[in-house]
Amino acid sequence: MKARVLFTVLAILIICGCQSTAQIQTRVTPQLLDDSLFPSHHYYAVESADAVFFLDEDAQRFAERAVLEKSITEKNVKGLVKAIFDRSDKGMRYLTTANTVANTTFNNRTANCLSLSIMTFALAEHAGLEATFYEVKIPEYWTRQSGYSMLNGHINLRVSVPEDPLITSVGSRWADVDFDPQMLRDQFPRVSVSKNTVLSMFYNNKGADALVANSYTKAYSYFKAAAEIDPLHQQSWVNLGVLYRMVDAYEQSERAYKHALSLNDDNLTAWENLSILYYYQNRHQEAATIKEMVETRRRNNPFYHYILGEQALEEGNAEIALVHYQKGLRLDNTRHEILFGVAKAYHELGDVSKAQAFLERASRHSPNDQEKQRYASKVASLASNY
Repeated sequence: MKARVLFTVLAILIICGCQSTAQIQTRVTPQLLDDSLFPSHHYYAVESADAVFFLDEDAQRFAERAVLEKSITEKNVKGLVKAIFDRSDKGMRYLTTANTVANTTFNNRTANCLSLSIMTFALAEHAGLEATFYEVKIPEYWTRQSGYSMLNGHINLRVSVPEDPLITSVGSRWADVDFDPQMLRDQFPRVSVSKNTVLSMFYNNKGADALVANSYTKAYSYFKAAAEIDPLHQQSWVNLGVLYRMVDAYEQSERAYKHALSLNDDNLTAWENLSILYYYQNRHQEAATIKEMVETRRRNNPFYHYILGEQALEEGNAEIALVHYQKGLRLDNTRHEILFGVAKAYHELGDVSKAQAFLERASRHSPNDQEKQRYASKVASLASNY
């Protein structure tokens, strides 16, 4: 990445690692949460935990029908998971931006990994099952949205029958719920996370939505809620640092980034944004030192090269973008996002044949039907225009 490219990185969970924090204590202070910068933030109501996990009567009855067999002591875990994905002819639809509460997700039948997990947790609990959230330790992975690089995480859920001698299981005693079966097959390590951490993730996503919409006060309201509900969730502090920097509160921004790093010194997103902040402050030597460290540690990550390709393409440099995408492909030639990037670059360069070929490869490696349909429509559009 060249020094002139100062792309902000937000830490959100949309396709949505954790550290061990048992020995860490942290305290939210006025220096970390500076309400004076956003005096009207309290006008933006943040959903309570009860509201995030609320289910109406239709959703509750759906859970009961899916789980309960002959009596309330016989429970069918697989039945709930199957019912969730089979609710409509097209099944549960994946949408990256579906940062919705449980009941809205249920009624819209559209979710991302976080909102799917929140809804399933609520349904499972209502039906008397146990549910555990897991954050999956995937490699750093970015997408571009409205000029921002979004660091994506991943979360899934395990639903199980309680260990109770009075309750019997119909079939398997547990089932994992995930939009991306490949994520389960790859067996990335995962760690269980609390309900409060999941709420923090939800608030961070809502805050990121507000930030890209230039609603900075609303973003602060959500990022503050995320930090307060789980002060150990380091990504809240990274996002607050980004927000502070965007309103020229450089001292507060630096404190937020350094606080995130005090929770996890390996948080490259925090380091990268600290480097960006130092460039804004003309602290070029400090910025360059951090930037070099971050680039060295990311060099073998295919998505690092992918996001550089995305940024170059946004700047109109298709040839440079293609070089970055191809570096990513040499590290992993099965990721549909990178294959799609190559297709976009070739299309910009006027090579329609190669663009179509890489679109078809992207489709073959897609994780779900929605992505396959998206690529298929692009292939059809290319074919009809040439």
